[in-house]
Amino acid sequence: MGIIKFILDLGPTVMMPVIITVLGLIFRQTFAKAFRAGITIGIGFAGISLVIGLLVSNLSPATQAMVKNWGLHLDVMDVGWPISAAISFGTTIVPAVFLVGFAINIIMLALNWTKTMDVDLWNYWHFIFTGALVMYLTNSTILGIIAAGITIIIIFKLADWTSPYVSEFFEIPGVSLPHTETVSWAPVGIFLNKIIDKIPGINRIELNPEKIQQRFGLIGEPMLIGLVMGAFMGLLAKYDLKGILQLAVNLAAVLFLMPRMVRILMEGLLPLSESAREFINKRFPGKEVLIGLDAAIVIGHPSVISTALLLIPITLFLATVLPYNRILPFADLAVLPFLMIWAVAPSRGNVFRGVIIGTVFMMAILFIGTDIANVSTLMAKGVNFPFPEGTSSISSLDGGAHLVPYILFKLVQLFY
Repeated sequence: MGIIKFILDLGPTVMMPVIITVLGLIFRQTFAKAFRAGITIGIGFAGISLVIGLLVSNLSPATQAMVKNWGLHLDVMDVGWPISAAISFGTTIVPAVFLVGFAINIIMLALNWTKTMDVDLWNYWHFIFTGALVMYLTNSTILGIIAAGITIIIIFKLADWTSPYVSEFFEIPGVSLPHTETVSWAPVGIFLNKIIDKIPGINRIELNPEKIQQRFGLIGEPMLIGLVMGAFMGLLAKYDLKGILQLAVNLAAVLFLMPRMVRILMEGLLPLSESAREFINKRFPGKEVLIGLDAAIVIGHPSVISTALLLIPITLFLATVLPYNRILPFADLAVLPFLMIWAVAPSRGNVFRGVIIGTVFMMAILFIGTDIANVSTLMAKGVNFPFPEGTSSISSLDGGAHLVPYILFKLVQLFY
């Protein structure tokens, strides 16, 4: 456990260069080439983290102001994904889930059951979260580990299935996204997009930043989209003129900088992907290997950011009117871009469809977040989580986004 904690505490900007360098050497790269690729990928992750930090640090105060302005009072506090991750890493099954996860990935790769080689160690907390939900429901560590293992298998298969979108729409070849709270929604998003295809009139509406840019030039550029959306968010938050302008420019910076950070990451990743492909083809002709990475690498797409920003007020409205909802959207409103990836990708960036599909996503996420509040609160108490003053129940939008874990949790609940 101490070794795992030490590695996780180093973070991806330190460990990714080590992991990529080792993989490069395994795939017969020279040390200089492998090391350069590793450092470049580490720099790319550092840049992405900085831009995400800029996004969250600007959106969090704005969303908090919106919650206050709307006068929302609900009894389950959205404490945010970092708390969910911390609670998960505080449970007793952490070492077992890591070992099971590594073993499953190796076996599935060897047997051609997956193409994904998952190097996204920091998001293993998603699998631990599944195990913890089941463990606290059943009081069985074994059942918790089994549930985590099943989640890992399903997520790897979904990552394989959705990799063409990552390659073709997001233009990041050789990569998959085994990111539980995002890729779990891919089948739902693809299904809903097909339904919209069959609705006359609606199926003709196209709101795509790239096509807008081609037709109107500057108006459709990502930086201007960020500027307009930032100003819109500032108005909803009832900021003064200074606050509106600052938020607008900072969100414009996010949309301008994120694709450039991803390009830096890809500069390091492409040599590894090519070496891996050559290595595998020589020894296993026809076999393909994808590098499994954090979904953070795709959230900077203008369609994803635009859809997410529009969904923030929609989510707050849904929280007030849905009869089953008890969760107060708060901390995780700033990470809605992660939750909107598969609302947008199936339609190849159509923001209009993204908002429709994203609204359905958020209705379900609010329901799930509310439904798991009791066990989430029990998990938090089990690891001595310090509850915010006046809060008796906690959950998170991110926790509600763990669709595959939730389905497994409900299946187990039928017998307990």
